[in-house]
Amino acid sequence: MTLTVRVTPKASRSAFGGIVATPDGRRALSVRVAAPPVEGAANAALVAFLSKQLAVGKSDVAIVGGETSRLKVVRVRGDGPQIARRLGEIVTQAATGPR
Repeated sequence: MTLTVRVTPKASRSAFGGIVATPDGRRALSVRVAAPPVEGAANAALVAFLSKQLAVGKSDVAIVGGETSRLKVVRVRGDGPQIARRLGEIVTQAATGPR
């Protein structure tokens, strides 16, 4: 599965921020990470956060585009339907807030 992700580094904590529009009109998953954008720290934090939230190994999450940009293309390997279901839950929870 390939995702477009908009990353905001140096957040108070790592969390999903919902779905946002990109400058070209597409949609992206918004993710805040606590790590700063220095020496790949934010990218590593994004990979670790997504792997934990999507219940896949870190080696199953790879940034395949936009390594130095806030807008990234991320590939997630694993059980596609399970990952899609988890993403749906995450997006719904981000939209409605914590319960």
